[in-house]
Order: sequence, then structure tokens, then C-alpha cells
Amino acid sequence: MNLKIAIFIISTISVVSAQTPVTVDKIIAKVGGEIILYSDWKDQIAFISERQGKLTEDDYCGVLENLLFQKFMVHQAKLDSVTVQDEEVEQQLSARIDQILQYMENDVSKFEEYYGQSIEQVRSRFRDDLKNQLLSERLQNKVLGNISVTPKEVETFYKNIPKDSIPYFSSEVEISEIIYKPKPNPSEVKNAKDKLEKILSRIISGEDFEKLAKLYSDDLGSAKTGGNLGWMKRGSLVPEFEAAAFNLEKDSISGIVESEYGYHIIQLLGRRGNNINTRHILVKVKYTEDDYAAANKYLDSIRTVIIKDTISFEIAVRNYSDKSSETYNSGGQLLNQKTGNSYFEVADLDPDIYFATDGLKPGQLSKVIAANEPDGKKVFKIIKLVSRSTPHRANLQQDYHKIQTAAKEIKKNEHFRIWLEQKIPSVYSFIDPAIKLDCPNLQNWGNAN
Repeated sequence: MNLKIAIFIISTISVVSAQTPVTVDKIIAKVGGEIILYSDWKDQIAFISERQGKLTEDDYCGVLENLLFQKFMVHQAKLDSVTVQDEEVEQQLSARIDQILQYMENDVSKFEEYYGQSIEQVRSRFRDDLKNQLLSERLQNKVLGNISVTPKEVETFYKNIPKDSIPYFSSEVEISEIIYKPKPNPSEVKNAKDKLEKILSRIISGEDFEKLAKLYSDDLGSAKTGGNLGWMKRGSLVPEFEAAAFNLEKDSISGIVESEYGYHIIQLLGRRGNNINTRHILVKVKYTEDDYAAANKYLDSIRTVIIKDTISFEIAVRNYSDKSSETYNSGGQLLNQKTGNSYFEVADLDPDIYFATDGLKPGQLSKVIAANEPDGKKVFKIIKLVSRSTPHRANLQQDYHKIQTAAKEIKKNEHFRIWLEQKIPSVYSFIDPAIKLDCPNLQNWGNAN
């Protein structure tokens, strides 16, 4: 039972696997009410082989066992009344597809060529897999959510690591940032509004909203589906858009609505309590090189004020940094999403930040640098180097949080292993006898209780 692989697959959805056509053939395994098709197994083998090289027959058996774990988790989640709302699935689908489009420079034709399907077709194929993934994650959190470790357990865990196996940590840094977004010049704002006014007039005159969205919307993720954003829960949309959308009657159309993304026309397609289904046409404001130069100059003047000790970095964050940024409420300090703490290995830094901070001493500021946000917008930043450690062997004084995290993961894995050993035998399962015969690792499955 490879728990690391099982947990990884349970908590990860394979986007690329949607490229492989699924053939409805025969059922080779069941767990509770969940089924595994022969084609599911072969598709997963092909996906892993493409990335890791040719697999052995033992690996094939391991892939099937991981599929059994996935199906078990979905079945158990349903038994334990773990639920996922359709609106949450749609919201995450949209976010993931938007992220893929960003990797592809928002080129819809690249997306369709890569997947061999339209965005809506890919969305349809991801839907059930994503819902099952969310069910599994929620169940896992329910089982493991209360696991913690005491300082004594952390110390014991560290002391039990063989001395020659204690990890060696590279240099790490803590960094803070001020983010400043350029201001568009009035003429480009007017151009965007004028363009949207003309589109709105055409809609009022009777032209099809969906067709115009496909032709003119700058939200490339939704444009392909006629601007449709799907069902969204209150609180999941930017405030200006949400306020306008919730004030609409079904099928009615808004005027021009401004948000941080640009200017929108919104149509309400449906409402269910605190959930709405909308479509929109977005026109973004174009920025000129003069706009970027002005932003750079302005932020550089803030940097000068900080260096002269006129204001502190933290006050500058509060007064000048973008309020919608993730670092605004933490005094500008960046959080490492991989580790959950504020330390970054130098090798893991974005190249722009690495070069901006290379050579800085703790407390010093970088020059103003340009960066791109996830939505493609250009912003400007000042980076402060908060601390820098030297390479060293892991120890409780410097690395307590990392050691604590490792100890907690080991404890969670053990707890999860015991939970699986107790639960799996109580669930009906079936495996095709011919396959089970060739897979020793599957002998504990296939008990028709």
C-alpha cells in the first residue's frame, strides 16, 4: 500500500488525461457503488507512462490499486454525508480552465488544439472528476483535520532521524513586497467605455448577446461559451460585478459596470437563493508605455521615502500597496504556498525576485521591478529582503516549523493507514478475477461483503 502515491492521486486531478478518449467497455472493478472501467485503467497507465517512462506490469497493478483507493474515498465520502455543492465545482472548473489558458497566453485555439475539444467540452469532461476529487479531499480533511503534534513529539521525531539522514537546507530568504498597479490614462478609459457602449446598443437593438461576447469579450475563458460564467455563490465574484448582477432581474441586462478587470455588460441568466448564473462581455482598458513609466517613477519615489526613513516599509505597504494583493494584510510579507511559512529557498524564487534581491542585505530594498500578475496584468514592485539564512544541517532551533510539519505528516500518514485498514474490509469490492490473479497487491480487495 503506497500511501504517498494514493494520497497524491486522491488529492490531484489530472487535467491532461482529458486528451485521451474514453471508451465505454467493460467494468473491471467496483468499490461500493463506484465502478472502474478497463479504459479508465489503461488511460491512467498511458498518462503516467508519458511522463515517467515505460511502466512494468507491477506498476500496472499499482495504478489499478490507486484507482481503487480513489473510488473507495468517493464511496466513503458519500456514506459519511460529505457533500460538494455544484456551484463550488463550477467555480473551481472556471478557475482551473482560466489558469490553463493563462499558461497558453490566453490562446483559445492552442487550448482546443492541445485537448482536441472545445472549452465547454473539456469543462464537461472535467466536471465529475473534479467533484470526486473535492469529495475525497473533504473526507481526507474530516479524517485527518484534528491531527496535531506536541513539541515533545517533534523533538522525538527529530532525535530519531539517523544523523547521516538529517537534511541539509540551502540558503533561505524571507521577503516582503509593495505592489503598485499602473493607472490607465483617460483616453484609453474612454476608448474602452465607447467600445462597450456600442456593444450595449447592439444588444438593446436585438443582436445576440452570446454572439457578441464571442466576438468582442476580452475574457477569453468565457468568451468561447458566449460569456457564460456558470453558477456562482455570493462572495465569489468581485464586489462591483456581484452588486450589479444581484440587482438584475432574470434575463435582464446591466449598463456598463466597472471592476478591477475593466468594464462589463452583465446578463442574469438565473438565480437560486444566494447563487446566480450570469454571462458577461468584458472590455479591458489598454495601458501605454507612458502609463508604465509613470507607475515605475511613482513607486521609485515611494522607495526613496522609505530609504530616507521618512516612513516604514510596513506603513508604505498600508498606504501604497495594492489592497487586493495577498500580501497587503501581512505587512507585505510573502507566504510560501508550498510550505505554509515565510521562508523560500533561493532556488525556488521567481527569477525576477531572485535577481532583485541577490546581493541585498537584510533590511535593504530592491530597485523597482516589473512583474506580471496571474491575469496577465503588468504591475510594479519593491522587494524588501527581511532575512537570509546560511546553508546548514536541519536543527530544532532554526528549522522547528519544517521539522514539525514533517512530524505531523508522518503522524497523519500513520493515522490514515490505520483508518484505511479498518474501513476498506467493510466495503463491498470486486476485481476482475483474471486481473486480480496477476496482481498480488490487490489480494485484500475484491471481498464481496
